[in-house]
Amino acid sequence: MDADTARERILAAVRAIPRGRVAGYGEVARRAGLPGRARLVARILSSNDDPALPWHRVLRSDGRIAMPAGSAGWREQGRRLRAEGVEVSAGRVRMPAQAPDEGLDALLWGPGPGA
Repeated sequence: MDADTARERILAAVRAIPRGRVAGYGEVARRAGLPGRARLVARILSSNDDPALPWHRVLRSDGRIAMPAGSAGWREQGRRLRAEGVEVSAGRVRMPAQAPDEGLDALLWGPGPGA
């Protein structure tokens, strides 16, 4: 997969995270079809210039904001998450539980029909 395709897939996965929900960098990478590429997700988000991209919904796998504590970006991400109703405490969000065979779709939208 070329770099532009990977970038577009990652950005599409970030845009698909519903308001008031969060996902880890690794989960975004898996959702984009790029398992194991969490650092690529972080790199792409760090160079984002689209103000409409909901970058603030992406966190470390343990729920922590990845920016240095107290930095302007750290404060902005916490502010945006709180504005969407996400509980943020000391720069950390409780991440949704994930069963080993569930992906981002199941986490974000719940069980499928007939589940």
